[in-house]
Amino acid sequence: MAIQRARTADEYIDWVQQARFEVAALRDCFEYELEDLKGFPVFIAPLQGAIDELYSAMAAGRYTFGREDLPFMELVTRFGDSIPFHLLLKQINETHRHGLEVTDA
Repeated sequence: MAIQRARTADEYIDWVQQARFEVAALRDCFEYELEDLKGFPVFIAPLQGAIDELYSAMAAGRYTFGREDLPFMELVTRFGDSIPFHLLLKQINETHRHGLEVTDA
């Protein structure tokens, strides 16, 4: 199954904003349940940092598409089962690596 890529720059930006929201919400869930846990899962802080850095680069005009995986993909590979929005992260990475999904109209 092929991973869907963003069709427009606005959709791509929306996906990154959604990922920022999702990782913050996941962190909030863990904070709420922290009494039962020994601490945050090891992937939360680096995942949030990598997504925030991607968004910051976009907002500052420093972002460029590339052929390499985004930094958070190592975390998605290792901890994907614990990241409810891992498919969104894969879509963001696929768009980063292969560009927007442009269709001939």
